[in-house]
Order: sequence, then C-alpha cells, then structure tokens
Amino acid sequence: MSKNYMILPDASPLFFEGNRIGILVSHGFTGTTQSMKPLGEAYAEKGYTVCVPRLLGHGTHYLDMEASTYRDWVKSIEEGYHWLKERCDIIFVTGLSMGGTLTLYMAETYPDIKGIIPINAAIDIPMMADVAAQSEVRFLDAIGSDIKKPNVKELAYEKTPTKSIQQIVQLMKVVKEDLSKVTCPTLIFVSKEDHVVPPDNSQLIFEHISSKEKELIELKNSYHVATLDNDQQIIIENTLQFINRIIEK
Repeated sequence: MSKNYMILPDASPLFFEGNRIGILVSHGFTGTTQSMKPLGEAYAEKGYTVCVPRLLGHGTHYLDMEASTYRDWVKSIEEGYHWLKERCDIIFVTGLSMGGTLTLYMAETYPDIKGIIPINAAIDIPMMADVAAQSEVRFLDAIGSDIKKPNVKELAYEKTPTKSIQQIVQLMKVVKEDLSKVTCPTLIFVSKEDHVVPPDNSQLIFEHISSKEKELIELKNSYHVATLDNDQQIIIENTLQFINRIIEK
C-alpha cells in the first residue's frame, strides 16, 4: 500500500449508536462520507444505529485510492456491517453510486440483510469499461460533484486513477452477474438526469433482482450526487417509510 495519508476534514467514518435496528450507509467512488452525512444524521435522529464507513483509499489522496482494490472497498463495507451486527438485530443497507453497487453486493452475500436502498447505483457504465481497457493514461479528470443544486459541492478527488476505474469495472461485473441473488425488499432511487451513471442502470437492477417487494422512485430534480441535491429530503423520507414498513411486518 501507499504511504499513510491524512484523512481529509469531513471524510472520517461516522458512527451513531441507537436502537437495535442498524443502517449501513456507503459513499461512492472517489467520494467521501461527507456525501452521506445528511442521511446518516437523519436516520440517527430517528433512533437507529447508523454506520457510515470510509471506504479504503477514499477521503485521503487519489494516490491512496490508486493503491486500493475493489476487494478493499468490499472489506470496508463489511467491517461496517460487522460493527452493526454486534449492536443490532436488524440491518438495512443504503449507498450512493458505487456505494449502491456495494449495497447490492451486501444483499447478494448476506441474506440476513432486511432491506436495501441503492441510490443511482452503478452496475454497467460502458464509458468506464472503455477507459479501463485502454490504460495509457494514469489519471483522468474528477467525476465528483455532479449536483444540480447551486453552491453545493461534494468532497471528492480532483483526479481519478485509471487503475481505480479498472477496479470499479470489476466490482460492477461481479455484482451484475449475481443480481438474481438479491431477494430482500428493495427501494431504488434513480435521478432522471445523471452525468456519471446512466439512469438505465437502476432499471436493470430493478428487472434482475429476485426481490418480491421492490420499488423504483425517480428523482426529478437531482443529478448524480442526489444525497446532497434537491431531492435529499425525498430520499430520507421514503427510506424511513420503507424501513418502518418492513419492520412492522
């Protein structure tokens, strides 16, 4: 691994101890916990136990990310899951972008997960696959901060390592192949206009998971980082309703 980089301000993992219902919250590719903090805080305010891990190689320096693999990101989210398992009887998982990919991975791998909420989840980005295939360039431009709301900025890397793109492409492939293993109740959020992940990814997820209870909600007033955008409250409110509905059954 690369040298030890300092964690950026606002990029540290977040932990909120509450009741016996846990919510695991994952940020996305090149992003940080800053993009998910409003959701984590809103769920914690309702009494839930919430964990927002910092994915390895994120929230430090893009050279740190370059040295990490998708298995490291999976391990980071699994560590958050195990932290919740020690404290909770029921666990839900939600995530943005690659965090949504990891959310699906968790549902495929841990059948005890009670429900998932992927937000603009990535499983098939042809442009990324093309970039991964031709890796003459070491770094590409930033992909963060695709936000419609004025004066809101996502804390994300200013460069994207090509090696990291190769890793997310592998992760998407693994998760896409196993979508039928997702059987838990699923609430999918998709931005109508997204300049990072094609919105049809969410439709693909909706069609290929095996969940009997599934719903897709379109976000009409947000771009990719919907958790910091105009539809943030729609995500929070619908997620809380979804969780309440599952728990009360």
